[in-house]
Amino acid sequence: QVQLVESGGGLVQPGGSQRLSCAAPSSIFNRAVMGWYRQAPGKQRELVAIISTGTNAHYADPVKGRFTISKDDAKNTLYLQMNSLKVEDTAIYFCYIYRLSTTYWGQGTQVTVSS
Repeated sequence: QVQLVESGGGLVQPGGSQRLSCAAPSSIFNRAVMGWYRQAPGKQRELVAIISTGTNAHYADPVKGRFTISKDDAKNTLYLQMNSLKVEDTAIYFCYIYRLSTTYWGQGTQVTVSS
């Protein structure tokens, strides 16, 4: 079973920064579309950012200018750099990889923004 392993969540103060990582097997990382979703308590899961098989990235409006998605092909790792964090960014963050009509999900990592 393919597993995506997330890390980097935790508690951060408003205005702070945090970086999430998502490690994946090389067999699914190359030539894949990948990104991050999040789910806040009582809300539906929403797309945060997506990056294409190249380096084209797209962001949800609430995080534009604050979050940056990137990947390291040599390490088979996807990242989400989050700056200027707000209380409303509090959620469980899930990474995903879509390749050959199959979607793989990370286990989720909690990000809590609070003073």
